[in-house]
Amino acid sequence: MGYGAIMSLGVPAISHAHFLGHHVAVPASALRLFPVTRPKHILIKPSGLRRNTAAVLSAAAGVGGPVLQDFAATALVVGGAYALVSTFDNLTRRNIIEQTLSRKLVHILSGLLFLASWPIFSTSTGARYFASVVPSLNCFRLVMNGLSLTTDEGLIKSVSREGKPEELLRGPLYYVLVLILCAIVFWRESPVGMISLAMMCGGDGIADIMGRKFGSVKIPYNPQKSWAGSISMFLFGFLVSIGMLYYFSALGYIQLEWMQTLERVALVSFVATLVESLPTTGIIDDNISVPLASMVTSLLVFGY
Repeated sequence: MGYGAIMSLGVPAISHAHFLGHHVAVPASALRLFPVTRPKHILIKPSGLRRNTAAVLSAAAGVGGPVLQDFAATALVVGGAYALVSTFDNLTRRNIIEQTLSRKLVHILSGLLFLASWPIFSTSTGARYFASVVPSLNCFRLVMNGLSLTTDEGLIKSVSREGKPEELLRGPLYYVLVLILCAIVFWRESPVGMISLAMMCGGDGIADIMGRKFGSVKIPYNPQKSWAGSISMFLFGFLVSIGMLYYFSALGYIQLEWMQTLERVALVSFVATLVESLPTTGIIDDNISVPLASMVTSLLVFGY
């Protein structure tokens, strides 16, 4: 077959090159017989290398970003918790507020502020464990002081009723364990943990304050509890729960149908109030019974 036949098929018959300054025509057949190749070991694709490097850096940033955010959030929450306790310790030492009121205000605010801090943590799966660091540190302090392995008089006075170290191993310890449980198990995806903490901190905490101040009329089946305390428990437990649910809903963590939610939270608040009013304080602490009743009821009515 001649060059003209090859060209008629649309295939170039010759290739042109320069050799010692002269224009040389090279038949295509010669190119096929003596192809120009490069050694395989020096074939490099810069664009592919750049893509792989970008992918590695992107993956590193994807891992490092959430971790750094969670470290910063943890440090912020630890600092906030320390500032809160120190503030009320100073107020108590200056006799601005009573020790009992200071203890209850710390009970109310520390748990609710801990709950409100959850959105500052990242969306990674490990964020909940970073959040649980703060109550875990408090848990360690309570155990060490409760067993008298160390002595922190300020801590003992701020969280105990009678100033005895062993008290730290009951109500205060149960309190921080519930914080850890709600953070790790329920986190921001479920209303159960939010409602349980709202009932324990907002409901039960305010019930104790109102009961001491206005609790002259006692409940018939439990002389240690008052109508004022129980009504406050139901009302504030309900309001704080709705407030927290709205907070997390507005941030996009949960989606709720509000008419049903109001009814469900009212039921949870009623059950938690009823459990708190029972004469079982000597058997089971309110910091266990109230959040446990709230969790069970919330799981039943919300389903998740």
